[in-house]
Amino acid sequence: MQFFSHDGFDLAFLDREPTSGAGDPVLLIHGFASSHYVNWLSPGWFKTLNDAGYRVIALDNRGHGSSSKSYDQADYSPEKMASDAAALLDHLGIEQAHVMGYSMGARISAFMALSDPDKVATLVFGGLGIGLVDGVGDWDPIADALLAPDPAGIAHARGRTFRAFADQTRSDRRALAACIIGSRTELSEAEVARIAQPTLIAVGTKDDIAGSADELAALMPNATPFAIEGRDHMLSVGDKTFKQRVLEFYREHPL
Repeated sequence: MQFFSHDGFDLAFLDREPTSGAGDPVLLIHGFASSHYVNWLSPGWFKTLNDAGYRVIALDNRGHGSSSKSYDQADYSPEKMASDAAALLDHLGIEQAHVMGYSMGARISAFMALSDPDKVATLVFGGLGIGLVDGVGDWDPIADALLAPDPAGIAHARGRTFRAFADQTRSDRRALAACIIGSRTELSEAEVARIAQPTLIAVGTKDDIAGSADELAALMPNATPFAIEGRDHMLSVGDKTFKQRVLEFYREHPL
C-alpha cells in the first residue's frame, strides 16, 4: 500500500502495472463498508485487469480500510469522496483513466464524471442503477445497526447484513455510520443526462438495492445496461460474466 494526503485525510491506495508494461489506467472505487482489498483484490479484479494489460489503481475511501477516519457526516459527501479519487489521479500524474465503481463507489464515480469530466474516459457502474437518482432505500437503520452495542439485538434484516460485513472486515463502525448518512446524495435526472462518457451499468438480477440498470441507462446519452444473471448485491462483485463484459467494454472504448 501507498499513501497520499488530500483534504486532511491520509488515503491508502494500491497501484499495479501489468506484467507487459505500461497499460491504460483503470481507477477502482469500492463500495460502502468495503475496501480496495475486499471489493477488488480478493474477488480477482486486479488479476483480471492486469492480465488484460491494464494498470490498476484502487484506493481505500476515506473512513474505510487503511485510510484515515472521520466521525463527521459532512466529510463523506459524494462530492468530497470524488475529489479524493480525482486527487489520486493527479498525485500519480494520470491525466485520464477508465473509472469503475461499485455501489457507493459507482455513486462517487458519477459525481467524479460531473466534477472532473476530463479525467474520466469511461465509467462502469456496478451494483447501482436508477438508485443513483431515486435513492436506494432507508439507510438510517443501517447506521443504527452499525452503532448497536450488541449485534444480537438488531432486528432490521439489511442492518444485520451490513453489521456482519463491517465486523468481518474489522471496520471502524462509527466512521461507517457517519459515512452511510453523509454519502447518500442523489443526482437529478438532468444531472445524470450530463454524464456523456461511455458507461456500462451492471446490476445483478437478484440485487434488491441497486435499482434498474435499464432505467438509469435510458436517462444517459451513452450508457449500456448489463444484467449479472442470478447474482444479488453482494455476489455480483466478483461475477465472471461481469468481468468479461467489462473487458469487452474497455476494448470497445480504448483511451
